[in-house]
Amino acid sequence: MKITSKLYMALVMIFLYAPIVVMIIFSFNSGKSTAVFTGFSTKWYAELANDSATLEALKNTIVLAICSSVISVIIGTVAAIGIYKLKMKWLKTTILSVTNIPMINPEIVTGVSMMLLFVFIGKLVNVQDVLGFNTLLIAHITFNLPYVILSVLPVLKQTDPHIPEAAQDLGCTPVQAFFKVTLPSIRPGIITGFLMAFTLSLDDFIISYFSSGPEFQTLPIKIFSMTKKHVKPDLYALSTLIFVAILVLLLIINFSQSKAENKNKRNMKG
Repeated sequence: MKITSKLYMALVMIFLYAPIVVMIIFSFNSGKSTAVFTGFSTKWYAELANDSATLEALKNTIVLAICSSVISVIIGTVAAIGIYKLKMKWLKTTILSVTNIPMINPEIVTGVSMMLLFVFIGKLVNVQDVLGFNTLLIAHITFNLPYVILSVLPVLKQTDPHIPEAAQDLGCTPVQAFFKVTLPSIRPGIITGFLMAFTLSLDDFIISYFSSGPEFQTLPIKIFSMTKKHVKPDLYALSTLIFVAILVLLLIINFSQSKAENKNKRNMKG
């Protein structure tokens, strides 16, 4: 039984990570072939550094992901606290159901509907080129918010509601109690929500495709336009760098969270 479970886990890991391993290997391919490895080279990383159009799309993607994630975390955290403090169960259930709609709604439907909404508003205010960074930002915040709310809510439910009250009894104002007690206790959920929002925003294509204009292009849209011609290995190099950066970020955050948990356990024992 143990051998079967280990074999199953090995197959799952191979299925999940084999494409990434192949991508990393071929990012160091000396030839242009994306199927035959002809030798080790870093020339595609050098070409990537000289590809201004791709780097511009990467910069746009990172700026959009950071802005949408930060705004989503702020709005989503406040919304999660508001939902958590609701007394009426039917209202809380209704709001949570509405919150889940962007998650279960097909992206093509969300993308098309948001495009039509933006164009309609543009005509109302007499703006021709309405699609651009602002519409992309609104669209990304829209589909990021549910993930942030659902990341913060479980952590809120696990916190002791009497601790903020005790802080207020000791002289803190409600705002001070929130920033000194509530916010630190829900920080893991906020970080998780931010990472999820950042990742979703980073690789979104369908909604971005319908919400973007010609003057602001994200990396997934840029890659899609390139696949119509030919995918060069420099995109493998770019994808490898993004994967490594996110992996390092996750390791740092997981290490800091585990360190904080161990510190809390030691303080509780002390």
